Amino acid sequence: MSQESPVLWVHYVPILTTLVSATFSASLFAKYRRRPSAHLGWWAVGVAFYGLGTLIEAAITLSGNTVFLTKAWYVAGAILGGYPLAQGSLYLSYSRRIAHRATAISLPFVIVASVLVVLSPVDMTRFDLHRPSGALLGWHWVRLMTPFINTYAVFFLIGGAAVSAWRFWLRAGTANRAAGNSLIALGAFLPGIGGAMAKAGVVEALYIGEFVGLVLIWIGERTCAWRPAPGVIVGEPESVVG
Repeated sequence: MSQESPVLWVHYVPILTTLVSATFSASLFAKYRRRPSAHLGWWAVGVAFYGLGTLIEAAITLSGNTVFLTKAWYVAGAILGGYPLAQGSLYLSYSRRIAHRATAISLPFVIVASVLVVLSPVDMTRFDLHRPSGALLGWHWVRLMTPFINTYAVFFLIGGAAVSAWRFWLRAGTANRAAGNSLIALGAFLPGIGGAMAKAGVVEALYIGEFVGLVLIWIGERTCAWRPAPGVIVGEPESVVG
């Protein structure tokens, strides 16, 4: 069992990320109510889970860890942190038929992975009082399921945004959407870098990556949705987030 570590300023970053997530998610839900669509619904849910994960991080870092909190963090962050966002991009960029089929295959896998995390025994020698870690899970093979989910998320979320950015760069009058999708792709990539460093024990890098990444995604979404002044000609109003 790990010794207590001092609380640093960076340990408060997940609180800020949670506040940003709550505001961003509320904005997306408001858009969904005005114009119901699958991609907006998935994105709103995805940002909400993103914020739930960082809220749990804040609770663990500042108030102390428990087995329940670590498992909840793993489900909300490692499993559901990117999947719903990827689903939103899937429904926006592909036909409903393809999106439904991909969901029928991926969603049961995600549900099973989440249940297995909850049911897994724990290795208390890996328990850290102020740092969440999937290493706590006694069923180590369960953690091998998350790379498949993350690869799915990378393909549809980061890949979808990158392809959209390239297409908009090549199209006249859509520079804002090219820039917006570039920011979304970069923002979605940063938590992955932080997560890799967290596995090496530098969980603070994850906190920073999550915050900066989410801010970039939100800025990217707003940039894509920007409307020029009357008289300025732009392209079609499409982006990875609508």
